Amino acid sequence: MQRRAFITLLGGAAATWPLAAHAQQPPMPVAGFLSSLSPLELTFVMPAFHQGLNEAGFVEGRNIAIEYRWAEGHYERLPALAADLVRRQVAVIAAISGTPAALAAKAATTTIPIVFAIGGDPVAPGLVTNLSRPGGNITGASFYTSPVVTKRLELARELAPRGTTIALLVNPENPPSVIEGTTLQKAAAALGQPIEIINASTEGQIDRAFTAVAQQKFGALVVSSDPLFFIARDMLVILTARYALPTIFADREQAEAGGLISYGARRPDAYRQAGNYVGRVVEGEKPGDLPVVLPTKYTLLVNLKTAKTLGLSLPPSVLARADEVIE
Repeated sequence: MQRRAFITLLGGAAATWPLAAHAQQPPMPVAGFLSSLSPLELTFVMPAFHQGLNEAGFVEGRNIAIEYRWAEGHYERLPALAADLVRRQVAVIAAISGTPAALAAKAATTTIPIVFAIGGDPVAPGLVTNLSRPGGNITGASFYTSPVVTKRLELARELAPRGTTIALLVNPENPPSVIEGTTLQKAAAALGQPIEIINASTEGQIDRAFTAVAQQKFGALVVSSDPLFFIARDMLVILTARYALPTIFADREQAEAGGLISYGARRPDAYRQAGNYVGRVVEGEKPGDLPVVLPTKYTLLVNLKTAKTLGLSLPPSVLARADEVIE
């Protein structure tokens, strides 16, 4: 072979080496993201989720890809969305914000790892059988709100005129929301406190529910923890203000949006933990060996600005217990 031809051949082969090496790199893992919420909630969900991913060594678009599926508060869409992620053969499914999303993912696959971030008890609906050793293909984090329902009832009783009925807004399509209703009913019965459950599973039903609330003149309202009620927080704030109804919410974002009081754990803490677990599962850890993480702190947030707008004078006992106050 002539020297010039050999050099040309060698140069051409060398030029293909980087391409061949690049082609041999393993494909980027793909995580599925299944949420009961809306894409409009990205600013509340994703920073903490990405923080957790980063702590595990992953950056979206650099060494992990994410396929997003949003139910936008329509829980009936979740099974089809979960099935779509299973067909996509994602490496792991992050079921974020709501037990319905986690249940849909669990029903869709017994092999693909699932990491949830929910507001309810993961044992009661059958997501896991044990918090410290979940077993199977699922684990996650909870901003477990049911244990603090009685605290919200106590706050509502301090705001409601004596002898009046307290209402609880529940989404019958969400198991933890229903459990909150049952828990509150039992606690209220022990105190001799009249209470009534108001059901709503769509924004239209929320609007109609408040018509009934206005007619019955409840003394206060407790809003259960639910993804739909989180999505509809601006609507709920407007409605509670329209009827001057003292209301206790589960999420601080609802009080920050103009709600009177919130008492509960921080959602972002659960989202960060879920992101971290997603990264660890992609690295090869088994979800069944990762303990479910529960909150260690609950925050009482009081919106004094809203109290003034509603013409309410909050009891000193409530203000004294507040962890944060919005002036």
